[in-house]
Amino acid sequence: MKPPCEIMVQKVLPSIRAELVRVMMFEYGCTQNEIADILGLSRAAVSQYVSLKRGAEVGFSKATNDEISKFASQLIDGLTVKEKSKGMCRVCRLVQKSGWLYKNAPEAGYCILCDEIEDDHD
Repeated sequence: MKPPCEIMVQKVLPSIRAELVRVMMFEYGCTQNEIADILGLSRAAVSQYVSLKRGAEVGFSKATNDEISKFASQLIDGLTVKEKSKGMCRVCRLVQKSGWLYKNAPEAGYCILCDEIEDDHD
């Protein structure tokens, strides 16, 4: 059995990054270099996200897509490392609460640790 966080790291986080890249590029007009700098990725990784070679495994709910768009805007405006982490956790929790993890890996269940970590940092 893989723990929920491992599945999230392998499948969901790359898909969140891919959607962030697409939103930042196509909705906000950022270049691949700008996106790479903001997200701390290589330009090659950004290119793979744009071309759907990476992070194309997860479909998101409207609420999650809306949160990703909001987060992309905040990233462009500038966030601290802590704020970036909290934003990514917010999106990740939305994916979990949407039931994606249970539908795609029912043996993993739901990660209660994310909620506990968020409660500790608020």
